[in-house]
Amino acid sequence: MNEQIIEQTVTYVRNELGEDATGHDWYHVDRVRRAALHICDQEQAGDPFIIEMAALLHDIPDEKLNDSAEAGRNKLDLFFQSIKLPNDVQNAIVQIIESISYKGGRKTELTSVEAKIVQDADRLDAIGAIGIARTFAYGGKKGQPIYDPAVNVREEMSLEEYRKGKSTSIHHFYEKLLKLKDLLNTDTAKKMAEKRHQMMEQFLEQFYLEWDGQGR
Repeated sequence: MNEQIIEQTVTYVRNELGEDATGHDWYHVDRVRRAALHICDQEQAGDPFIIEMAALLHDIPDEKLNDSAEAGRNKLDLFFQSIKLPNDVQNAIVQIIESISYKGGRKTELTSVEAKIVQDADRLDAIGAIGIARTFAYGGKKGQPIYDPAVNVREEMSLEEYRKGKSTSIHHFYEKLLKLKDLLNTDTAKKMAEKRHQMMEQFLEQFYLEWDGQGR
């Protein structure tokens, strides 16, 4: 039964996000799913089915990818109506999806180990080589410049400012990505993040050299 539901969910998510050009495509979702299941296995914690379902569906209601937050929630609700899940399982999945977003750095208390694992997996995909690529894909789609030295890094932001305020793709590293390593929940994810974090630091160092015309 669970395998069939997973297959239905995979098909649904691939259809919904397969053509996304912001870095939230099917391949992102699949990486998050695989990382989450790896963390679950290494930590020997959490319900694998709930973790896999939440990882697969975590971007479906995302406000960035829908006309509004309400439209995103309605889309997720409609999908749940098409599959048969016990109420407690569905509620657990929804609770994870609603609690793991970065939201400008405002801390949300995670109430389950499953939420911590899925959040870690999603955040790991936002850093390292993949994270760098996704940052510029999203910035380009959003119409942000690559970099502008005159723009200040935003330290404290409301959700509205985080979503719509003036920034650049390079500034996004300081406003979110470089902070993620220290915000991870599990030991497994923290180990996985080390090399990815270093890669971002090396990238930024080289970027500034080339920006100033010094890169060789």
